[in-house]
Amino acid sequence: MHLTYLILGILTFVELNCENLFDARKDSVKDDTEYTAESLRHWTRTRYWNKLNSIAQEIVSCGDDNSGWALPDLVALCEVENDTVLTDLSRRSLLRNAGYEYVMTDSPDQRGIDVALLYSPFSFRMINHYPLRIPPIKEMRPTRDILYACGELINGDTLHVFVVHAPSRFGGERTTRPHRLAVANRLCLAIDSIRSSSPTASVVVAGDFNDPYDSKALEILRRHQLMNVSQGARGSHGAKGTYKYQGQWESIDHIFVGGNILHAFQQCRIQDAPFLLEEDEQYGGVMPRRNYRGYQYNKGYSDHLPLVARFEI
Repeated sequence: MHLTYLILGILTFVELNCENLFDARKDSVKDDTEYTAESLRHWTRTRYWNKLNSIAQEIVSCGDDNSGWALPDLVALCEVENDTVLTDLSRRSLLRNAGYEYVMTDSPDQRGIDVALLYSPFSFRMINHYPLRIPPIKEMRPTRDILYACGELINGDTLHVFVVHAPSRFGGERTTRPHRLAVANRLCLAIDSIRSSSPTASVVVAGDFNDPYDSKALEILRRHQLMNVSQGARGSHGAKGTYKYQGQWESIDHIFVGGNILHAFQQCRIQDAPFLLEEDEQYGGVMPRRNYRGYQYNKGYSDHLPLVARFEI
């Protein structure tokens, strides 16, 4: 028996950076040694399955709302390693009875990091999906593909979804800024192509952009008539952003919406249920309960908190 989706005509869209959701096997063509049993992290199959079930619990919790509970209809995931991980998450973890299907990328990222989209076939009938490769620019390492998927909603509308994990700021914000601009430009080129035949097409763009809302890269998205519905999102238990760095809350995960579905948007919040948080002993307040503190295993969830957007369709 499958769990409930799409209660009272509400479409729930979740974005979550899973923080290094790796299996425990060495990939011969990727630099994933850090997440193997022989590494300093001692990443064993037991820890892997703990992580899978923690992420599953986190996703389930995002369906809780004042108007009722239902599993999220679509979940954009960042930092997932491969097809094995998504199969285990959707078929063998605590989500195994949820009925989720998934699509994902197979990117040239050196660590094997990819993005994926979990979806309920009861509320999103997949029509097409494919990866968008980012053409490399000077001094830019191969990065994650953008995942594109389109499907039919229960009201008959077509929804175009893009899942993004932009390059990090490692090496300096100014130095790496062109890398994130390249991702934003590639994304907008794809959206322009859709709009050339369907000017009011419903579009949702979600992911970890490694940039705050007022960055140059996100300005490009706003100029393409995409509204950042996650700007200003807050949690109910102390979260003022999706990520906390050196005591400061940051919002580097975003959900953008454009076209007809913008009129259906209701709200966007940060899911900061108490079990996803822990005390920030150094800076005060709370912080996401991540899987490791340095190399010390913490049996947590992720260093990012989920965004939950709701639409009435």
